Amino acid sequence: MNQNPLLDLEAFGQSVWLDYLRRNALDNGELQQLIDQDGLSGLTSNPSIFEKAIAESNDYDNAIRTLALEGKNVEEIYQALTVEDIQHAADLFRPVFDRLEGGDGFVSLEVSPQLAHDTAGTIREARQLWAAVNRLNLFIKVPATREGLPAIQQLIGEGINVNITLLFGLPRYREVAEAYLIGLETRTAHGQPLSQVSSVASFFLSRIDTLIDPLLEKSRPGNWAGLHGQVAIASAKVAYQMYQEIFGGERFRKLAQMGARSQRLLWASTGTKNPAYSDVKYVETLIGRETINTMPPDTLNAYRDHGEPSSQLEKGIQEAHQVLDGLRQTGIDLDVLTQQLEDDGVSKFSKAFEQLTAALQVKRATASQEMVNP
Repeated sequence: MNQNPLLDLEAFGQSVWLDYLRRNALDNGELQQLIDQDGLSGLTSNPSIFEKAIAESNDYDNAIRTLALEGKNVEEIYQALTVEDIQHAADLFRPVFDRLEGGDGFVSLEVSPQLAHDTAGTIREARQLWAAVNRLNLFIKVPATREGLPAIQQLIGEGINVNITLLFGLPRYREVAEAYLIGLETRTAHGQPLSQVSSVASFFLSRIDTLIDPLLEKSRPGNWAGLHGQVAIASAKVAYQMYQEIFGGERFRKLAQMGARSQRLLWASTGTKNPAYSDVKYVETLIGRETINTMPPDTLNAYRDHGEPSSQLEKGIQEAHQVLDGLRQTGIDLDVLTQQLEDDGVSKFSKAFEQLTAALQVKRATASQEMVNP
């Protein structure tokens, strides 16, 4: 029997997480099998994932009916469903969390995307979800918007684990890391422990190339030679160099001596969207120490089938800088485009959340009608 390439990633210091959650995968043993056989050590969710799971399946109909008959409104039903799923998933990963002494085994739940530009609202909902789920191996996902940065700092300072999502640009990544460090320093100033506080910075990849490749193709012939399909990978490699600089520096070393953990980089949006590219493009090229790759099911299955693990993240750094320099020379402003991607990401998640809310409203109304006309 061939060695499972997913299991080999651990030897290179990379964790494998799943970017997917659905109740039947929790109930039928599918998720547990991935933990046992593929070395899966974490899971991420988002509004789009829950929209597909709840609105586009019958898996939750009985639970929705029960909650509706209890008089719960749509917001209460949504939270009850998602909190239950996240708790179940967190419990499945708890042995991983315990074995690695809190170093892995996390499950992520996102605040409402409608709060992406509301600092106070984000903090309030993050606290509420943290208390409702009540699991040490939980990450609360907070978007890396301008308004999200002070929320990240505040939540880390309170000891709430944060997964920073919708992160696309290098300048914003540095700000995210700074927010984490300030949060840790706030805890030390108040005499609070650091060892149980964790954070990851989720750097989104394939969406970068999906936006930039067509723009390159519209530029003058020859201008984009060597840049097509390379900008996301180049950005990730430079981000990892920044990670090593920040978390290898004296400022963090002082915090580490008090038990602080580094804020690992998590590669997100790793499903290949361009059929001309390898279906494991955003896994194979970014394997490195102290990183995470959260894969949608199709990418996870593809890597299990034909992945060829090798340490690539610290190779080709000069070439990565050349790609980003070359992009500037074409007149394309990466910072402007990553802001556009952030805005689009918030909009996409907000739309998914609205669609889910609408679907829950219909399901709730149907259940209520059944109660009136049994």
